[in-house]
Amino acid sequence: MNKPAAQVDHLVVAAQSLDQGVQWCEATLGVTPRAGGEHPLMGTHNRLMQLSTPGYPCAYLEIIAINPQAPPPGRRRWFDLDDPELQQAVQGRPRLVHFVARTDDAASALKALHRLGIDRGPLVHAERPTPEGPLRWQISVRADGQRLFYGALPTLIQWEGIHPADAMPESGLALQSLHAGHPRLEDLQAAHWAIGLAGITVEQGPPNLVATLATPKGTVTLESAGA
Repeated sequence: MNKPAAQVDHLVVAAQSLDQGVQWCEATLGVTPRAGGEHPLMGTHNRLMQLSTPGYPCAYLEIIAINPQAPPPGRRRWFDLDDPELQQAVQGRPRLVHFVARTDDAASALKALHRLGIDRGPLVHAERPTPEGPLRWQISVRADGQRLFYGALPTLIQWEGIHPADAMPESGLALQSLHAGHPRLEDLQAAHWAIGLAGITVEQGPPNLVATLATPKGTVTLESAGA
């Protein structure tokens, strides 16, 4: 049986607020993120930036925060955004907390993880309007909202039609590498292998997700530092 192929789709930077996220982005990366949108299903909103390189095609960075104007979603939000420890971690400054991997067969990828005893969550249908037309996707979201492996096991996404990076202008940013450290190295490696994930290296060590970006300010490294 062929493994479903997965590749890095986007990095997730959590912020206490989008205003905080924009200020952090301008100060840290030297660019202003473009407008994103709202996610009524989760009560969140975001800003986006192109990160694509030959090694990471159609990759982008998402700054995401709880939308204070949105009604409570009636469920746990994705990416652990309701977790008190993560909320505390991003109070001072936004932080890389997770990444999302795209695949053309998310259902098969979830089954492959389930065979390892990993519940990545069911596929949830989501969408939001854009000037280029509606974005529609399926994304794996656990009922408890957990990221798993301190964010080193990606959420899975399957885009339906257009990809958001297709309409994003050049940002001056480029994703050079993505690396994860985790004490359960063999379990994490097995999970990555099961979904055919490319574009990330892993090693034994404290929980950490590390992205290296080329920016107008030079090379910048973003870390989750166990958040």
